[in-house]
Amino acid sequence: MSNSEKLSQAFAAFDAYNANDPTLEVFDGTPYPKELLYAQRMTARLNDFQPNASDAVQLAARSQHIGRWEIPRSTYTMDKKGYLQWRNAEKSHHAKIADDILTRQGFDAATIGQVQFLLLKKELRTNTDTQLLEDVICLVFIEYYLEEFASRHEDEKVVDILFKTMKKMSAHGLQEAGKIPVSAHMQELIKQAVVRLTAS
Repeated sequence: MSNSEKLSQAFAAFDAYNANDPTLEVFDGTPYPKELLYAQRMTARLNDFQPNASDAVQLAARSQHIGRWEIPRSTYTMDKKGYLQWRNAEKSHHAKIADDILTRQGFDAATIGQVQFLLLKKELRTNTDTQLLEDVICLVFIEYYLEEFASRHEDEKVVDILFKTMKKMSAHGLQEAGKIPVSAHMQELIKQAVVRLTAS
């Protein structure tokens, strides 16, 4: 079996798992399981941003939110501490599911270990693959989820989230983010976040 065939089979297995997400998101008039759509957006953005990404990055991008709905945010307290606990639990959950699927797919231990490493966001800023995955995550958020997030929060909160998002991105990622079309209002909030980022 060729490498591309192995990746395609792994993607199909990830997608089959995410197809069980009960939360639907409507895109272009068609409802999709939310995390299935997210996973496919991650792959599309990665291919556009870094078409020569390693197998581990491609697999991590496709399984970034796998099974996310299985640990509801309400499981933890609705404060910063609870949010961080939930995020860490989700990372471990994604890594475990990816491990199980990739093991069944016959991937070697080194590749599986690297996918888990990436899903756990280890060595951000110092590991190029972790940084690449983080850039793609941020780009997908800005392109597909920022406007909806902004509609539910005050501008000050949105600017803070944009600042925190941009702070995690590489220079290349920030450059690419500037090419994403957004509303005039969002452009203004992004400018405010950039000013804050420059001053930090």
